Amino acid sequence: MNVRYRVELSQAERSELTAMLSKGKRAARKLKRAQILLAANAGCSDEEIARTVAVSGSTVYRTKRRFVEGNLERALSEEPRPGAERKLTGKEEALLVATACASPPQGRARWTLELLAGAIVNLTDHESLSGETVRRRLAANGLKPWRKDMWCIPKVDGEYVARMEDVLDLYAEAPDPDRPVVCFDESPVQLIGEVRQPIPPEPGQLERYDCEYRRNGTVNLFVCIDVHCPWRKVKVAERRTAVDYAHCMRELVDVHYPDAACIRVVQDNLSIHSVGALYEAFAPAEARRILRRLEFHYTPKHTSWLNMVEIEIGVLAGQCLDRRNDDPHWLRRDAWERQRNAAGARINWMFTTDKARAKMGRAYPVAAKES
Repeated sequence: MNVRYRVELSQAERSELTAMLSKGKRAARKLKRAQILLAANAGCSDEEIARTVAVSGSTVYRTKRRFVEGNLERALSEEPRPGAERKLTGKEEALLVATACASPPQGRARWTLELLAGAIVNLTDHESLSGETVRRRLAANGLKPWRKDMWCIPKVDGEYVARMEDVLDLYAEAPDPDRPVVCFDESPVQLIGEVRQPIPPEPGQLERYDCEYRRNGTVNLFVCIDVHCPWRKVKVAERRTAVDYAHCMRELVDVHYPDAACIRVVQDNLSIHSVGALYEAFAPAEARRILRRLEFHYTPKHTSWLNMVEIEIGVLAGQCLDRRNDDPHWLRRDAWERQRNAAGARINWMFTTDKARAKMGRAYPVAAKES
């Protein structure tokens, strides 16, 4: 049936196809069509070409026909495929999206593909609708209504904005040794040990460790970082109490910054981060002495990303804590802390008050009313 389709390639076409096959950075179907055309130009029969290239006889026939009736580009490219008509019109798809974003039926925790298909059938003239049709239309709109993500949703008001700008202004100030800015936070760590010794990695083989493990309780890490200097301190404590917090503040004053006139501490709204914690741990005169050297600045609630030490804790978790160990003494060996301080590592903070006002204009109550 394909005798009338005779492939005769020019020298330029042969060179193009040969170069295409030598590079091999094309779609597999296009490369097979190039092989078919070169073999047909060499005088091979259709049966021989189909067997050598590992394609069907109809593929050989179509490729030769498209070359003879068209050109090389048409023979190598895909023909447009009509496909089936969409079952949902634009309005029906918008209705599906609106339904998926609404509350699920009573008695159900979330929408499923089956529930959405049934809802659209009830709202339109369709007699039936498959779950796959619903899934494709939702995927095209970036929706997965059966999934949820837990998130800290802050209350954005004047207090939120005031605290945010206060912290951002501190970060933007020029370094002042007499008034250092220190970010402070905590992070719990589980002490998990191996029951069986892991098998070390080998060429072509990953390290293997047993699924069973041993728990040895938890410890707490108090982490502080200087905003303007490459310095951080990690203190290991068995608990996270107001007394432990108070001792960290006294160490800031007496050990780490003994010559500073005022240490400005950026921290979150945890209940132990209070002035009263120092009076619980020390005598009133001692607590007052420490507090005279401290100035507290609080991030807005549910806005931990504004505390620079959160980034440092993330680095600590990825570089040091991402392993099993049930011995609390290994945490007290400050190798990671010393190496990071010696390397001069700092947090490159780029978010400023001006950028906040530009990017978060709706968060400002006055600006929102004026708009």
